[in-house]
Amino acid sequence: MGIDFTQGDIALRKVTHKTLHEAAQAVETFKFNVAVARVMELVNATRKAIDSGAGPADPASREAAETVAIILSLVAPYTAEEMWDRLGHQPTVALAGWPTVDPALLVQDSVTCVVQVNGKIRERLEVSPDISEADLHALAMAADEVKKSIGAAAIKNIIVRPPKLVNIVI
Repeated sequence: MGIDFTQGDIALRKVTHKTLHEAAQAVETFKFNVAVARVMELVNATRKAIDSGAGPADPASREAAETVAIILSLVAPYTAEEMWDRLGHQPTVALAGWPTVDPALLVQDSVTCVVQVNGKIRERLEVSPDISEADLHALAMAADEVKKSIGAAAIKNIIVRPPKLVNIVI
């Protein structure tokens, strides 16, 4: 249809390509319920992107809708055919083929790191997936909620597991 998907909302494109990748793995291992769950997540992300500003005219929204139709064609063919027709494609979604996944869009920019003090979550930090142990330790110790939770107590142990966890025992 001549739409350049590379010009669309990058966050939605990342979700779309992650969904394609995970759905392909799920289908290959006969876990169709997982593929349906990934489609539901993509639909929710698309709705959120449309409502938050990208709008329905964004090429990424179109790419996501086409991806939903293609994945859905494996488990709900009549619904997928209706979607494919409403998207303006002919002849049938069954002949569309699986879209190629862009590996560059599968790379995570950030990971949520949980910082715990005595086993209770005190802070969540967005960090790089390849952050060093020392940098994560420094970042966690600088967080306001962590400082407040530790107070004047003596620290017994600090466990750092980059990039996802820092556990401080006082």
